[in-house]
Amino acid sequence: MAKSNPVSRPWLFLLAAAFISSFVSAEPDGNKKQYIVYMGDRPQGDFSASSQHSSLLQAALGSTRASDSLVYSYKRSFNGFVAKLTEEEMERLADMEGVVSVFPNGKKQLHTSRSWDFLGFPENAERNTVESDIIVGMLDTGIWPESESFDDSGFGPPPSKWKGNCETSDNFTCNNKIIGAKHYYLDGDQPLDEGEFASPRDSAGHGSHTASIAAGRMVKGASLYGLRSGTARGGVPSARIAVYKICWKDHCSDANVLAAFDDAIADGVDIISISVGGKLSVDYFEDSISIAAFHAMKHGILTSVSAGNLGYGTGGYLTNYSPWSLTVAPSTIDRKFVTNVRLGNGEVYKGVSINTFDLNGEYYPLVKGEDVLETGGDGNKTSRYGMPGSLGGDAQYSGKIVFSELSNGWAFATDGGAVGSIMQWDSGNDDASTYPISAAVLDQDPGNKVLNYITSTSNATATIDKSIEVGDIPAPFIASFSSRGPNPITVDILKPDISAPGVDILAAWSEATTVTGYAGDKRVVKYNFDSGTSMACPHATGAAAFVKSYNPTLSPAAIKSALMTTATIISAERDVDAEFAYGSGQINPLKAIHPGLVYDIEEADFVSFLCGQDYNITTLQLITGDSSVSCSKEKNISVWDLNYPAFTLSTPSGLVTRVFRRTLTNVADVGSTYKATITSAPELNIHVNPAALSFESFGEKQSFTVTVTANVTKHVTSGSLVWDDGVHQVRSPVVATSFQSARDENFIGSLLSGESSYEDFHAPSGTKSPYMKA
Repeated sequence: MAKSNPVSRPWLFLLAAAFISSFVSAEPDGNKKQYIVYMGDRPQGDFSASSQHSSLLQAALGSTRASDSLVYSYKRSFNGFVAKLTEEEMERLADMEGVVSVFPNGKKQLHTSRSWDFLGFPENAERNTVESDIIVGMLDTGIWPESESFDDSGFGPPPSKWKGNCETSDNFTCNNKIIGAKHYYLDGDQPLDEGEFASPRDSAGHGSHTASIAAGRMVKGASLYGLRSGTARGGVPSARIAVYKICWKDHCSDANVLAAFDDAIADGVDIISISVGGKLSVDYFEDSISIAAFHAMKHGILTSVSAGNLGYGTGGYLTNYSPWSLTVAPSTIDRKFVTNVRLGNGEVYKGVSINTFDLNGEYYPLVKGEDVLETGGDGNKTSRYGMPGSLGGDAQYSGKIVFSELSNGWAFATDGGAVGSIMQWDSGNDDASTYPISAAVLDQDPGNKVLNYITSTSNATATIDKSIEVGDIPAPFIASFSSRGPNPITVDILKPDISAPGVDILAAWSEATTVTGYAGDKRVVKYNFDSGTSMACPHATGAAAFVKSYNPTLSPAAIKSALMTTATIISAERDVDAEFAYGSGQINPLKAIHPGLVYDIEEADFVSFLCGQDYNITTLQLITGDSSVSCSKEKNISVWDLNYPAFTLSTPSGLVTRVFRRTLTNVADVGSTYKATITSAPELNIHVNPAALSFESFGEKQSFTVTVTANVTKHVTSGSLVWDDGVHQVRSPVVATSFQSARDENFIGSLLSGESSYEDFHAPSGTKSPYMKA
C-alpha cells in the first residue's frame, strides 16, 4: 500500500505543527545555515510553491520558527526550496515524506567550460607577460568580433612584429585582440551562399568557437541556457588573434588554405591552427595543409591540425599526418551530459544529448515514424528508419515525440513538426549533440525497450527532460568519432601526436546562426557546445602558444616535443587502438613549459628524412628553395633516425628489429643526469644505449640509440621510454604495429579496388554516425 501524501492534506500539516511546536527547542539564528530542500519534479498543473513549502516548514519547525526560515522557492522546472535551518531541523526535514534530499547550500568555485581545468591548467595559472606578444593564426570560418571572448579592453597595440592587416568593411572591424583578419574565396564564379558574409565575419560559429578555445579571453557566466555555467577562456587569454577565413558553408578549398597560409606566415603569426581536413593523400606534397605546414615550419611556425572525424568503427584514416605538423585527437573531460527519456509506463532511460528545451514534464504521444505515414508507392513505410523523403515537411508529426532507429531521425521529426525525437543507434555515445527540438539518443538495449513499449501500447506517451551534467569518471579517453592512426604514408612515424579535449566543449559562437544552424531553430546564442577534432586542435594550439610564451626560442619541433613528452598518460583499456588513438597522451600545458629535454628537428633533418622516403633531389630543391640540397648517402636518413619524440616500427607479422638513433637537447637552466626507464609489453624487447645521459649546460646535446625487437601478433603493441632526472620525466611511446603503408602499391591498390579498407586494420568501435562532427 502506498504512503499517503501529506502535501495533499493541509490539515495534517496543522496537526503536526501543533505537535512539533510543543517540543522544538529554540536555537539562535546564529546556529542556522542555508540548506537546499529538493523535492523532485515540478507538480503538474497549478500549484502554489510558497504555500506548499511554508506548510512543510511549519510541520517540521512549528509555525513560529517557520515564518522566517524560507529563503527561496524553486517552482518553474523542479520543486524545492532554500531554507535557514539548524542541523537538527535539517535532519528532521530530511526524514519527511515528499522530500528527496536536503544538503548544505555550499560555495562552489567558478568553473570554466571545464576543459582547461581538467587539464590541470586553472584560471590562476602563472603566465608570462610576453603572452600578449604571441599571435595565434586561426584558419577557419572567420570570427564574430563582438563576442566578449574577443574584447580588447586592457590590450595595448599589436606587437611590432605584426605585419598583417585587417579587412575592414561595413560589418567588420578589428581591435587590439583581433589584430588582423582576411577572407579568401578563391572559388571561381561560384556565388556566395545566402547568409554568408564577404568578409572575415563568421556566419557558421565554428571559427569563433575554435578561436576562443585557443586564445579567447576569460568570460565569466558563459553557458548555453544555463548548461555548464562558468568561465569560458582560451589557453592563452592574453594572446592576439589573426583571423584567416578559408571556409564557407560547405567547403574549405585547397586554394583558400594555401592563400591563407601564405599570408599568415608573412604576417608574423607564431602558431597556426587549422581544424580542417580532406581526402587521403599518399604524398606529403599533394596535400595543401601538409605543404603549407612545411613552409610554416621553415619559418619557425608550428601548425596544429585536427586528426579527423572518421571514426565510429569505419577504420577512418587520419586526414592530417605530416611529420612537421602537430596532429591532435579529441579526448573527453570528466563531465558529460545526460538526457532522461520518461515513458508513460513510468520507465526512465538515460539518453545522450545537449537538450536545452524544457517540456515541463508534459507527456506527448510517442510514435514510430511509420505509424503516421501513408504507405508509399512501393508499399514500404520508411520513416522509422529516418529515410529521406519519408516526410514532406507537412507537420504529420505535430504534437508528437518520434522514435527513430537512425541518427538523422531528429531532422525528419523536426521537418514533420514533432515536439521531440528519440533516436536509437550505437555511436559510442561518448559525445552529446544539440538538436533543433527536444531530443535524446539511446543505446541499443534501452532503444529496444522504447520500441517494445510503442508496439505493445495503444496510447504510448513520453517526455524528454532538459539535459543535466554528471561526472564522467573514466575520462580521459578518445572519442569514438576520432580518426585513428597510424600515419597512412609513413607508418613508422606515430600519428596522431597527442590528444586534447574535444568533446562537449563550450566556447564562443556566431550570432549570425543558431545553436544547430538548422532551419527552424530560433536559438541565437553567444556560447555553444560543439564536439570534434576541430575542438581538440585549438586546445593544443593554445597549449603550444603557452609553451612558446615561456620558451620563445624553441623551434616548432621542440615545442611539439615538449607537449608530447610531458603528456598525461591515457589508459589503453578503453581503446584497443592505443597510441594510434591518443598519440603520446593528453596535453599538460603546465608541465610542457618546463620539459627538461626536447627532441629537436630542423628543416635539414626533414629533408634528409624525405630523401630516405625516395623524394628526388630536384623536387626537394624546389620545396626548400635550396639548390645545394642533395640526397647523398651521408644525408639520407631512415625513418627510424628522424629525431621524432616517439618510436614506431611495423611489419605485417612476426619478429622485427629496428634501431632508432635520437638526440636530446637540454632546455633546462641547470645541468642534470637522466636515467632511462623502460616499460613494455612481453612482446617488446627495448634496449637503450647509453642508459644514462648527463647534461651540464643549456642547449647541450646528447645522443643515444634504442634497439627494439617486437613479436608483432596484433594491431598495436606498446611500451615507453622515460628519461628521468628526478625533476623531469621525458616520456616517449614505443609502438609496434602490423599496419601497412598506404604508399605500398599492393595495399593502395586493394583499397582502390575495394578488396581492403582501413577497417581491416582497426578494431570495431561502434557504428559510424552520419551526423558528422565539427
